[in-house]
Parts: sequence; structure tokens; C-alpha cells
Amino acid sequence: MGKIRCAVVGVGNCFAGLVQGIEYYRLHPEQQVIGVMHPVMGGYSIYDIDFVAAFDVDSKKVGNPLNEAVYSEPNKVKWVEKLVQMKDVTVKQSPQLDGVGMYVKKVVTPVTERPLEELRKEVMKEIKDKKVEILVSYLPVGSDKATKFWAQTCLDAKIGFVNCMPSFIASEPEWAKKFEKAGLPIIGDDIKGQVGATIVHRTMARLCDERGTKIEKTYQINVGGNTDFLSMKEQERLASKKISKTESVQSQLSQRLPDERIYVGPSDFIPFLGNTKLMFMRIEGRMWANIPYNMEVRLEVDDKANSAGIVIDAIRYCRIALDRKIAGPLIGPSAWLMKHPPEQFSDDQAKKMAEEFASGPGKKE
Repeated sequence: MGKIRCAVVGVGNCFAGLVQGIEYYRLHPEQQVIGVMHPVMGGYSIYDIDFVAAFDVDSKKVGNPLNEAVYSEPNKVKWVEKLVQMKDVTVKQSPQLDGVGMYVKKVVTPVTERPLEELRKEVMKEIKDKKVEILVSYLPVGSDKATKFWAQTCLDAKIGFVNCMPSFIASEPEWAKKFEKAGLPIIGDDIKGQVGATIVHRTMARLCDERGTKIEKTYQINVGGNTDFLSMKEQERLASKKISKTESVQSQLSQRLPDERIYVGPSDFIPFLGNTKLMFMRIEGRMWANIPYNMEVRLEVDDKANSAGIVIDAIRYCRIALDRKIAGPLIGPSAWLMKHPPEQFSDDQAKKMAEEFASGPGKKE
């Protein structure tokens, strides 16, 4: 089927986990590929994904080979000793815009800002020269202006877009129409971890709801120690993230909870946790004869492994759409893989729709 030529914006921990995971399986061909839902999808394996271009703002990464940049601080993923792939890819400068928060500036030193139009021309040239087909956005939470810049770049460059972050593009009707009109696929918004905090929370909430109980209140709080959580210390950057996570849970309930009775969101940054993410969830409700019940769940995961197995599929769904000339938001794949898709479904429905998309003749749903 050929290679899938990708670019990435944001050479951080999430991207490091994605490409180091692919390299891990290259180095261990005797091992079964686990951590993905589809070892092969639409004729594409995990080894068919090639990152041929990369963009970042960090002075420790810009100008360096991509296979070295993924190990630069503050990245913490070191699952393989070195990467053989991507040594010929040089990380190019990305516009900073609102991509670096006040707390992240303590660990990231951005390169000197340059005129936006100058950078735009360089970005377009790199994408064209490298024959990029799909852009994967790993921008930090709260990077709304930067996300719009890269969404428009995809439209101008005629490439697909996988938006892993909670800045709403695929789920925003105006942007969705732009991608459909341009004949380009988009998957978004905000990656839903493989066995992550939100997928566990929405699954348990739906279970309680379908079993006939009345949920009265629920919360989910998350802590971690990587730059994602450091960025989220800045409350002003969290608006879309909280909406994304909260609506993902609310969508599974037959009756919405009042805003004051549900809290879903990041809580704090604990440096020594590194890429370990801890989730604490509680559901309180009532059952037969108005008898109360409650449950508490503690989840501990590597945040980046949790993300990578999903993005591997998102890239391949996007390529399948390009192959079939399917445009606009990919409804089934987005609902299955993302927290804030254009349309919410139960996970059973979303999975069925995504599977039908992968194997079907080309319907967007």
C-alpha cells in the first residue's frame, strides 16, 4: 500500500512515545504487536507510518535531527536506546503564538520569534518538499491560536489533519465545512487514551446508567508530572480541555447531570510522577428503594503509551480516507478515538462505525 508520509507539530513526550513504540517493535519482531487495536488496517501496518517532517518551538529541538530531538529534555520517554529512523529529518521552527504557557517556559526555551508570514512560507515549503500527506498535532493544551494556524496550513497544503489536542477544529462546524469543501479528511478533537481516565469514567458512568441507577454526582481528577500537566497548571488554558472531558462523560448519561454535580479535569502537577498519570474517579448514586451506592476507581498508566496506540490508528484512518477521497470530519473514527468528536456515540456504536469505515466502501460514517 506504500508508506504514510506524516508531519508532526510538537516533538514532545506524546510523539516520543509514538515513534519509540514503533522502533521497539522493529527491534523485537518476535513479539506480538500489542497496544494497538489494529496491527494492520486498510492494508497499512504500524511500520508504514513515516514521519518525514517535524515542527517545534524549543531551541533544544529546532535545527536538530528528529531522531535526537525526541530525547531532548523535557521529554521523558526513553523506551529504546536510540532511533534509527528519522535521522535525515531536521526539526523546523513552528510559530509560537499561544503554544507555550507561563509554567512551561520554565523548562522550554523557545527559539527567537520570527515574522509569522516568513514562518508560514517555510512551513509550506517543507510540507511540499517532503510530500507530507497527514499532519499530526501534539500542541499543548490551550494552544487555540496555534491549532488554527496548523488547521489552516493543512487546508492550504491539501493534507489530512489528526488533531490530538482539545482545541476544537473537527467538532467546530465552520472548520468542519472548510475541510469538507477542500476535499480533505480530519480526525478530532482531543485524543481519548487507550485505557485512559476519560474512557474508564464514561464506561463506568454508562454502566451505572444502563443498569437503571440514578447517578447523582461524579468527579474525575488527574495528576501527572510531564509538561502536559505543567501546562495545565495555567487555569486559563484549561477551558476547552474541561469541556472535552466533561462532555465525553455527560454524553453517556440518559439524563445530564447539573454542572455543579460533575467535575472532570486535570488537578495538579507532581514533578516526580514523570509520564505516570494517576486518575481518581468517584460516582455516587441511588438504586432500588432509593438506597445509596458509590464507587471509587484509581487508575495508574503511562500517559504516552496510553495515547500512542490510539494515534497509530488515527493516522491510518486518515490515510484510508485520503485513499478513498473521503472529506471532512471522519465521524466514526473520531467518535471512537477522540473525547470531543463532531458527534458523540456510545463506545459500542462508535467502535462499530469505525470498523465499518475501515473495511467499508467509503462512507464517511
